[in-house]
Amino acid sequence: MKAKKSSLYAVFNFKCPRCHEGKFFLSHPYDLSKAGDLHEHCSACGLKYEKEPGFYYGAMYVAYALAVALFVTIWTSYNLWFPNVSVGWQIGTVIFATIILGPYIYALSKTIWAKFFIKYDPNAIAEFKSNHHS
Repeated sequence: MKAKKSSLYAVFNFKCPRCHEGKFFLSHPYDLSKAGDLHEHCSACGLKYEKEPGFYYGAMYVAYALAVALFVTIWTSYNLWFPNVSVGWQIGTVIFATIILGPYIYALSKTIWAKFFIKYDPNAIAEFKSNHHS
């Protein structure tokens, strides 16, 4: 149960940033027809995911940081462990990894962005149930 309290649990499992229980996205990151589409509210605690119009535009900065981290990781790994690999292969690998991981990075950036502004509340589900079932 302690793992569910972790912000990392909520981010990497695409769960509600407040209660860490409800699903954040309508589908998985690689369902490209619904990529990035959020539920309107959390099914467990009732949190409205879109705080204001354009709220998730800031997630672009997070996605950029994640893409840079991916690039640096791949580039450094090649230069440390495979120094004889050509620059063309290194660039090709970075491009390939970015394309393959793009939907995941996009989804991850939205959950990270939400976590910056919405804090975990262990009582959120109980409060939501008591307010809506009284």
